Amino acid sequence: MNNPVFRLPLAILAVGLIVSSPAIADEASSRETRLAKYLSGTQFIGKFTVDGKDGSPKTEAYTIKSCEKLPAADLYRFTARIKYGNVDQELPMDLKILWSGNTPVITLDSLWIPGMGTFDARVLIQPGPQAGRYAGTWQHGDHGGHLFGKIVPLSDNSADNSSEPASDGGNGAN
Repeated sequence: MNNPVFRLPLAILAVGLIVSSPAIADEASSRETRLAKYLSGTQFIGKFTVDGKDGSPKTEAYTIKSCEKLPAADLYRFTARIKYGNVDQELPMDLKILWSGNTPVITLDSLWIPGMGTFDARVLIQPGPQAGRYAGTWQHGDHGGHLFGKIVPLSDNSADNSSEPASDGGNGAN
């Protein structure tokens, strides 16, 4: 390894990593900012299932008033309106969003929501003006299931922008 021929590729690699590190950080910051902007002022409108229950999936809708990237790694503050049973509230929630390649995944691990309980979820986001979709899994105590739907900008939503309570009380996973 003392041969200069071997040192040159290592030196080039080291310089490349040092020079590209700020670019990588800027790219991550940019995608985090774009994601927060994309999710702000949207409504997740879709369906959810409950494991072990037959029948059609139930309707769900969650309004995301705002989403902002927080300074802590992978943490975002969602201000969301959630209806769950008889509870109808708007609250801030600090949620972790992890990235699987270029796909954001909203991650809840034993998140306690006042008046609703504790939830776990993994919700994959597919951004896009025509393809804005979400899909994932949720867990609330003994109950869990799947969820899926569209992400609709509030200005494009013909509904009254309010969340209708699911007939089963909703899952609260978003």
